[in-house]
Amino acid sequence: MGLDDKIRNKAEEIKGEAKEGYGKAAGDPAYEAEGKGDQAEANLKQAGEKLKDTVKSVLGRGKT
Repeated sequence: MGLDDKIRNKAEEIKGEAKEGYGKAAGDPAYEAEGKGDQAEANLKQAGEKLKDTVKSVLGRGKT
């Protein structure tokens, strides 16, 4: 885990933003909501990665 996960999570967030934008432009509220959901999921994963980094830093097992 680590950098690869962070990159994947950011890519998922960007994909969600694109879906949301397309949904708005196309007038498709379901697709827009799906994009928002993808973004929320990616943000939760990113928060988990940050938490792991913080715990490692506090325990002295790694650097952020």
